[in-house]
Amino acid sequence: MTRVIALAGKGGTGKTTIAALIIQNLVQRGLGPVLAIDADPATNLHMALGLATPATVGEVREEMMETAQAGQLGVSISRHDHLSREIRLAVEEGEQIDLLAMGRPEGQGCYCAVNHLLRTIIDDLGRKYPLVVIDNEAGMEHISRRTTKDVDQLLVVTDPTVRGLRAAGSIAELAMDVEVNVRRTNLIVNRVSGPLSPMLRSVIDELGIELAGMIPADERVGELDAQGQALVSLNGDSPAAEAVSALTTRILTSFS
Repeated sequence: MTRVIALAGKGGTGKTTIAALIIQNLVQRGLGPVLAIDADPATNLHMALGLATPATVGEVREEMMETAQAGQLGVSISRHDHLSREIRLAVEEGEQIDLLAMGRPEGQGCYCAVNHLLRTIIDDLGRKYPLVVIDNEAGMEHISRRTTKDVDQLLVVTDPTVRGLRAAGSIAELAMDVEVNVRRTNLIVNRVSGPLSPMLRSVIDELGIELAGMIPADERVGELDAQGQALVSLNGDSPAAEAVSALTTRILTSFS
């Protein structure tokens, strides 16, 4: 049975870093292969994972639309089979980690039929993996339209500010409005220095989202992120890596 973990949060909260650390932790526990889906148009999860720059689903979609409009797709292969083949070729394969990057949103024109095919194909691809981790953009639209319709665990990532927490609350509300079956939603406060202030605790209580973890500010993580380097060099001395390991244990326990 495939389990889907999705992360969302406004830009700059470090959700890509947390996604990469979760993925690496899952692999270290022998739970791979893991399918990582980069659903953020910025497309930088591959750097955190130490993988090559991938082709994107957006590029595959655009190329197919151009080919179809030019009448060059032919009749020997269906659109489904063509897209399925191209998506498989776009998967960047690593050591127990395979990465699929969604890329930029649609261009002009109607992509409804193509997006329906894409969601079917990506769902079929995901079912071949025990675990799928999605690094999403701030909103949930990308998951709803182009990635999947079922999320076992949604992690809404925020920085330790009132404004960030309010934004996280809005994202969690949005997740309930789109066509996604989210089974569990939790809050993650990232880059925490010391205990949370009473004001921040009060805002968290108001949001009504269960706090699943606080990830401490980690100088080494900041250095690697700034340099665009992979996080594989982090070891047991990393406070952030240790906190994400505890978070991963909590997520896996909720699945059982």
